[in-house]
Amino acid sequence: MPLIYHPVVLQHDTGLHPESGKRFEAMGELPVTELIDGAPYLGLVHSKDYVRQIKSACEFGQRLDGDTPTSAGSFEAARFAVGATIMAAEQEGFALVRPPGHHAYAARGSGFCLFNNVAVAAQHLVEQGKRVLILDFDGHLGDGTSDIFYRTDQVLYWSIHQYPAYPGHGFVDEIGVGPGKGFNINVPLPPGAGDDIYNEVLDYFLPVVKQFQPDVVALSAGFDAHQRDLLLDLKLSTSFFYTLGQRLRANFDHLFGTLEGGYNIDEMPRCLFNFLAGVNGQAMPYAEEATISGLRAWETFEIYVHAVMGKLRDYWKF
Repeated sequence: MPLIYHPVVLQHDTGLHPESGKRFEAMGELPVTELIDGAPYLGLVHSKDYVRQIKSACEFGQRLDGDTPTSAGSFEAARFAVGATIMAAEQEGFALVRPPGHHAYAARGSGFCLFNNVAVAAQHLVEQGKRVLILDFDGHLGDGTSDIFYRTDQVLYWSIHQYPAYPGHGFVDEIGVGPGKGFNINVPLPPGAGDDIYNEVLDYFLPVVKQFQPDVVALSAGFDAHQRDLLLDLKLSTSFFYTLGQRLRANFDHLFGTLEGGYNIDEMPRCLFNFLAGVNGQAMPYAEEATISGLRAWETFEIYVHAVMGKLRDYWKF
């Protein structure tokens, strides 16, 4: 899973904000890839009016909401972030991009996100007749992605996230509607969930999502579940992301990823490079002692996970 990166994504200037170009500073020198322009693909998910709205907001540096600033370079960064994610989907790579995307709805930006990078790439694959599993392991629910695919059975959306936390929903009863009922799987986790609980989630749900028989697995790859991240109260170690990469590669042949969250500027790169090493079968570059969840976190998790299974038993075998 090669990195796909271009410094155009640094043109998205957010000022003093958790999602800033400083997130990439500790990564050192990165290989540069010439990106395709994602603008021709935006219509797969976003309306023309919404694209014009974002372009206009960026020209004037207007905020989309209290959390989501723009700048004169943001539209350029955002459309090439989409292009990089399309390239990742076609090359089984990892798009190292910003702004992130999974909080962007079809007609509304939010949560630091302008365009929904992974949703556009997933829909691009659906248009080719592919069945797509989106695994969103960012510590926040990707509410935009969930909403975009909430009514379809061509994309299975699986999110592992802290609950309660921004954006305020993503509970066990949100399973999709119409043809999409059963194809939206939320695994809410309590604050304090560590490596042991996350490994249990994979044990429970990897066999479930494999029943979908995806042609491609799209990864909304956020690293804000790390124990020293600034915005959440999850407790993953750096080493867990290596294990996650290994387990995904062992279960699926065709993977690609795009960056979402991760706001500790020292830890996020370590998590990212551990994850890529796990996927690529390389040695783990940054070891950290595994984390153990407390009794209360385990008790809450057990309640949640059995509730998820209860909601989804009519659609999947557990």
